[in-house]
Amino acid sequence: MAKDLVIVESPAKARTVGRFLGREYEAMASMGHVRDLPKREIGVAVDNGFKPKYSVLPDKRKVVAEVKKASAAADTVYLATDPDREGEAIAWHLMEAAKIAKSKVRRVVFHEITAPAVRDAFDHPRTIDERLIDAQQARRVLDRLVGYDLSPVLWKKVRRGLSAGRVQSVALRLIVDREHEIAAFVSEEYWTIEALLAKADGGGDAVAFKAGLRAVKGKKGRVSIPNGEEAARITSDLEPAGFGVAKVATKERRNRPAPPFITSSLQQEAFRKLRFTTRRTMAVAQQLYEGVNIGAEGSVGLITYMRTDSTNVATSAVHETRDYIRERFGPGYAPERPRTYTKRVKGAQEAHEAIRPTSVRRDPDSLRRHLTSEQQRLYDLIWRRMLASQMADALLDATTVDIEAGGTRSGDVYAFRSTGSVIKFPGFRRLYLEDRDDVAKDKDGDAPLPVLEQGDALESRGITPSQHFTQPPPRYTEASLVRALEEQGIGRPSTYAPTIATVLARDYARKDRNRLTPTKLGIAVSGLLTQHFPDIMDVGFTARVEEELDDIASGEREWTPVLKEFYGPFTESVQRALVEAERVPRNQIDEESDEVCDECERPMVIKSGRFGRFLSCSGFPECRSSKPLMQRTGVDCPEDGGELVERQGRGKGRGPKKFYGCTNYPECTFTTNQRPLPQPCPDCGKLLVASGRQNARCAACGFRGPVPEEEVVELAS
Repeated sequence: MAKDLVIVESPAKARTVGRFLGREYEAMASMGHVRDLPKREIGVAVDNGFKPKYSVLPDKRKVVAEVKKASAAADTVYLATDPDREGEAIAWHLMEAAKIAKSKVRRVVFHEITAPAVRDAFDHPRTIDERLIDAQQARRVLDRLVGYDLSPVLWKKVRRGLSAGRVQSVALRLIVDREHEIAAFVSEEYWTIEALLAKADGGGDAVAFKAGLRAVKGKKGRVSIPNGEEAARITSDLEPAGFGVAKVATKERRNRPAPPFITSSLQQEAFRKLRFTTRRTMAVAQQLYEGVNIGAEGSVGLITYMRTDSTNVATSAVHETRDYIRERFGPGYAPERPRTYTKRVKGAQEAHEAIRPTSVRRDPDSLRRHLTSEQQRLYDLIWRRMLASQMADALLDATTVDIEAGGTRSGDVYAFRSTGSVIKFPGFRRLYLEDRDDVAKDKDGDAPLPVLEQGDALESRGITPSQHFTQPPPRYTEASLVRALEEQGIGRPSTYAPTIATVLARDYARKDRNRLTPTKLGIAVSGLLTQHFPDIMDVGFTARVEEELDDIASGEREWTPVLKEFYGPFTESVQRALVEAERVPRNQIDEESDEVCDECERPMVIKSGRFGRFLSCSGFPECRSSKPLMQRTGVDCPEDGGELVERQGRGKGRGPKKFYGCTNYPECTFTTNQRPLPQPCPDCGKLLVASGRQNARCAACGFRGPVPEEEVVELAS
């Protein structure tokens, strides 16, 4: 009797799903997309309704042949790829490439890889959603057109081999615009004055607390202290002052928990708490989703699907979570009614769920011996966030003490304020507290205060003036850039990590103490694209494109008219830019470096030559000194977490031999002769390296497949 065939993306997912379904089913892995637009041509018939030309990826021909053979012998073929547009497209391409009869095909989707979810999905199959296919095709074709037409402009105006992309270029503009804001920022001096006070009748054991100067009584607005002279005058004026409590106000304050994770919030919080890059977060989350062997239960998915922009949670999961909270923490820690969270991302797909444990009863400690360190830490974060999202509010008594200082030399009465809080009931804070990016923390805001009443006399134990300077906006971290992309509607959950990885891999930006700093090349590329293609580089325009793709996915618009509206004005801009590029000489960017010439001690600059980028003396041609450049890859070393950089060895024949090594050499001696890829292995999450122009292999588990498709189309230079 023929078995029904089930096709998923990865071997790990195939093993987990196959175990749940039993021997009546055969589970196979496609290893991602099997078809795509060709590498060496545009692959889009612009004059024929933007019809794409697809071809089977060279490394997938064997997979397609195996699927074709297996599907011919099966009564039913279940396409169980991921529950999003890309998953729908993978399913459709499989059906087309392997020529599977449409009558045999059933599409099944599940948001968690557990036995009940998988069985329920197979009990309710559907047909392939043509609207999702259209939306994915529109995005793929649009990105190909943009990359194919923009890149030659960069070649003519800046340097050959550069590339541009729709989402990547706007992300780069955000980074560059922030750098311009920082450069234009003019810092201003200001001072604050703080008093250390205690109750006058408390003796030497009285609890001291701090209060900050806020105003001068009778004068409008908060006190402004622009310089040290004014600060010294006020400090001197306060020396004979007497301090007293003018008012004490105590209010109960409630803190609500954050919603369960979506893709962007998981990436942000994993960066803040675990210092995971966005790419690392998604790789580990993929492993937790696809299935981990946890002993007696076998292989099971530990979290729900990790590419989502919805905060919805299944009713059954909410009930399980609330029951667990009552059992573990007591009934007072579960609110009277279940918490619901409304979507906050425009275009969020409400059919999806938030990222949560498939069962909160699998607490992190019980899984510790089955998980790697990275899996354990990320699972713990997801588990705590989900539990906290259904826990009771934290209750705090927030106290504000207004203090007046009179009897000064000038006769002015100065108003000081001190604040403090006491946690009456920890609620969700017992388990989890969300971090924030670039927020100055008030060190004293939660400090306990002594019991004070109106009219209490206070003694001064010191008046301290402090100098400050206004600060420019901070450079983006990966976390804050993801938040900016999400808030402005740029990209979707699946694009955040590859977008940032691409910007770093192209050397358009680099990390400096975890902050994204644009390179001279990145600034030049962004400026050129903004000058000639203001629509493409406009944040609002890019967000509108995402909305139009959502409209296609929902059936509200057809995909070819959307592309037609975009392509006419776009191609005119490209032609104008190319004409101007012919008139103006190429602006070959020589990037500055931190290196100094060994021969003449002049600064060295980064140039490009026959064998790639290298360091050259800025005094050329008077000084012809040069040396190899450590080209950054943005990929972590698998040995010690350092960064892998491109190095030049002593080769024979045509020139220096290229290899990749760790920046922590000689402490770390890891090397590879094959180019590290920013995407992790889809099977084990370890280092993926290029094996030829279109092939990739895992340095750890032996996985082989095509080089993963990025947002940006690569063109041969």
